[in-house]
Amino acid sequence: MIDTPIPRIPAPSEETDPVTTGAAAPESYYERTGEHTYKPTAHAGGAWNTDEQHFSPLAGLVVHAIDGHLARRAEPLALARISYDILGRIALDECEITVETVRPGRTIELLEATVTIGGRPVVRARAWLLATLDSSAVADSPHEPLPAPGELTRWAMDDEWDGGYVSSIEVRRTPPSRRGRTVAWVSSPLALVAGEPSSALASYVALVDTANGVAVQQDPTAWMFPNLDLTIHLHRQPHGPWTGLDTTVTFGPSGQGLTSSVLHDIDGPVGHADQILTVRPLTP
Repeated sequence: MIDTPIPRIPAPSEETDPVTTGAAAPESYYERTGEHTYKPTAHAGGAWNTDEQHFSPLAGLVVHAIDGHLARRAEPLALARISYDILGRIALDECEITVETVRPGRTIELLEATVTIGGRPVVRARAWLLATLDSSAVADSPHEPLPAPGELTRWAMDDEWDGGYVSSIEVRRTPPSRRGRTVAWVSSPLALVAGEPSSALASYVALVDTANGVAVQQDPTAWMFPNLDLTIHLHRQPHGPWTGLDTTVTFGPSGQGLTSSVLHDIDGPVGHADQILTVRPLTP
């Protein structure tokens, strides 16, 4: 892994917003550079290579762009599924995100978002949105709520992983009962985009891809197991500031793996996430 120095995140008292009078300005994962373009900060640096973007904040940024696209609607729709395909290396460079409506509808809509860096598509995502209706009379889930974040031990994830993103988050998790199995809560003090409010959903999704690193199946200095995709299904709209991950990582015998998580917020389960992995040994 490339050893790139990551700047320390200053305490709120150390940084002020020059636009406001003495108000603390949180650091961010991205800065907007145009209507559809964003520049990643060092905090978006990846875990496998620190000169690449970690996919987790980029996934949240895509939802942020989708939120902007949906602002035109008179009747809001709720995101029920978003599926990302990672097409190649995601450099720590300015990216453009375009969103188009594939299947318009009053109660069901399908969107597609494309992330482009240097003229090359690096991520494509499709999102199904559904009308919000009252189904509270039949709401139910077999998954029990997780222990509260305060009940779990803080884990120094950056002892095991590199990169600005990992250094920016707080992780609390149960001691793994075995390799590839843990329960964790993840939060971040950073804004998604500098100077812009983000929805609770975008901020929540920006932490989900952390799942592949919290339940380590093998030593990441001996094996690589990056994910090629991320699919999130939601049965309830989540809220922060914590993203809960009840995660299981499985390695198969022929170079494929799967990270599966039941997703939670502090009120209970909200959905599921899955990530396909390419598993291969690191050469000395």
